[in-house]
Amino acid sequence: MTNYQYLIIGGGMTAAAAVDGIREVDATGSIGLIGAEPDAPYDRPPLSKALWKGKPLDIIWRKMENKKVKLHLGRAVKEIVPTQKRVVDDQGDVFTYKELLLATGGRPRRLPFGEDEIIYFRTLSDYRRLRALTETGRRFAVIGGGFIGSELAAALALNGKEVVMIFPGKDVGDRLFPQPLAQFVSNYYKQKGVELVAGEKIIGLERRGNQRVLKTGTNREIAVDGVVAGVGIEPNVELAKLAGLNVENGIIVEEFLRTSHPEIHAAGDVAAFYNPALGKRIRVEHEDNANSMGRLAGRNMAGKSEPYHHLPFFYSDMFDLGYEAVGEVDSRLETFPYWKRPNEEGVIYYLQNGRVRGVLLWNVWEQVEAARQLIAEPGPFTGKDLKGRLPAKTPSPKPVS
Repeated sequence: MTNYQYLIIGGGMTAAAAVDGIREVDATGSIGLIGAEPDAPYDRPPLSKALWKGKPLDIIWRKMENKKVKLHLGRAVKEIVPTQKRVVDDQGDVFTYKELLLATGGRPRRLPFGEDEIIYFRTLSDYRRLRALTETGRRFAVIGGGFIGSELAAALALNGKEVVMIFPGKDVGDRLFPQPLAQFVSNYYKQKGVELVAGEKIIGLERRGNQRVLKTGTNREIAVDGVVAGVGIEPNVELAKLAGLNVENGIIVEEFLRTSHPEIHAAGDVAAFYNPALGKRIRVEHEDNANSMGRLAGRNMAGKSEPYHHLPFFYSDMFDLGYEAVGEVDSRLETFPYWKRPNEEGVIYYLQNGRVRGVLLWNVWEQVEAARQLIAEPGPFTGKDLKGRLPAKTPSPKPVS
């Protein structure tokens, strides 16, 4: 049996940030981290962005040295017994804790076929597998037209590959972008050589020689050298359920990130938290939330009582296009775009019942905090009220991702 003051289940960005948070408050308390992946904690965004633009792999690693944390990698936790403050992993090892953090993240949604042929892109091992395929493969299929799908299609095309992008919607990113912008993005991808197969679902896959052949709902066959998918994730809540914690679209936490059991916290992709600016409980699957929520969970585990009222932002790179977004960026809401240059630089506001619910900053930088403040305002607003509200600042370098 191994005893820790602080035990973290999960080995991703949230877990790494929690270690930082703990050490900001407690320099000596023992920390154990149990991660399912064989790799030490790393930053996930470069896997679909910077590493395909020539950045070295070394940029991804989180700095865990000198933080006095014991890593137990390549292990899955099978049981949590909150009444005994005890955790058991798949190797039969037992750990005890005074404070526990669930940073279990999520797992990719999977299609009911092609089990070993589709790379569901999320981890470093997925990146390594796809990168190895690109050494010999020429033509690749990307399933999904959302956040990860659009990044991967751009990454592969930038590396000289033929890319066919298959998705059920009408345009790339049409769940995020208003229709004119989504149409512009689709045309942009086509100009970059990406073949778009819109309005289609993949219903099967078979191997023919060295190629994978995808079958669509309209009986079309698409032959490629590799298949990668980005069709969303599901939160890993099974452990929390087994431990008797409250779960609803994620592990429910209160403002100090405690679960329904006070010695157990949760943070990151898996945690459902109340956000005052939006006035609702949300779950966010992006880097800013992982880092800020993980750090605060660590601080609170170490004795602080700091509420998590942060409204996370997210960002993406697609060829030469880039954006940052805050709040509910959902094309089903009312949208009001204001362009400095149409489809090149501007701000799009997402409204519902006179409230700003989200802001998309399209090739506009250094406005995230101003967007957060606007979303927190009660309004009511009309589209006209928002014109010029978040003007672009003097152009600054695009953030490195």
